[in-house]
Amino acid sequence: KPAVLKGVSLGQCLEKWTLAYLAEKGGDREVKVHVSSASQMSFLHKNFVYRTLPFDTFVQRAAEDEHLDFFISKDESYYLRSLGEDARKEPADLRKQFPELAEDFHIPCFFEPEQFFSSVLRISSPGLQLWTHYDVMDNLLAQVTGTKRVVLYSPQDALHLYLTGDKSEVLDIDSPDLEQFPEFVKACRYECVLEPGDLLFIPALWFHNTMALQFSVGINMFWRHLAPDSYDKKDPYGNKDPLAATRALQTLERALSMLDELPDDYRDFYARRMVRRVQSRAYASRRLQCHSSAHPPPDMQDIQN
Repeated sequence: KPAVLKGVSLGQCLEKWTLAYLAEKGGDREVKVHVSSASQMSFLHKNFVYRTLPFDTFVQRAAEDEHLDFFISKDESYYLRSLGEDARKEPADLRKQFPELAEDFHIPCFFEPEQFFSSVLRISSPGLQLWTHYDVMDNLLAQVTGTKRVVLYSPQDALHLYLTGDKSEVLDIDSPDLEQFPEFVKACRYECVLEPGDLLFIPALWFHNTMALQFSVGINMFWRHLAPDSYDKKDPYGNKDPLAATRALQTLERALSMLDELPDDYRDFYARRMVRRVQSRAYASRRLQCHSSAHPPPDMQDIQN
């Protein structure tokens, strides 16, 4: 279950990572950033553009409420998700992309070194909210500078979140359009506000939505908790479905295509049988979980809104 962890040593970053220090250490290294005139950034609708800036220029702009220099508008927002040297093949690693900053950050020992997958530097303009999505790996989100709100939804609420791939179509989770997304109200919302020094454990498949309440700097650490051959080796972001799940979804698509060969009444009948089969498998697992834990554990109660 998700949990906010406090008092874990993160190194000297909590004292050192001021705006001036970040600009100095990052220097003029070019970074690819998201730029949006909207406060709610949507990956599905691409209401942002990618631009390249020197790191020191980027952090200065990201901390501003209004810009003299801008790409879209004077109140545009910025978001950096650090990438590997070859973004299509190599996961992000703070130690490789920003070695001088990495010296200040201590990776907590909650997983074995050989399980490590990536350490992602995330920097957001104040007020910027990112789309709801899930990852297939367990991860820790360390908040270093500023405060950040995180809203989470259980994997068991996936049917209420209107998914396209790993992302929810519901952009405005605070005031959703219930005519368009009527099932969304059934999803149970968990919420926390991360202060500098806080760690949020986000288990695999838990949906999360973040909003920077202030200029925000954090580090995301992902690790492999399944067998190594479960993962897609061509996934540098850690968000591609496990290989077995991908094969299952592909098989489902083929099965649905086969149903299209039948007349409407037959297709409806056998589709209902398929749905029932999937439900019986999924809900049997869910009942076992409910019997083993009738109430949310303390760490969930701590962050539940």
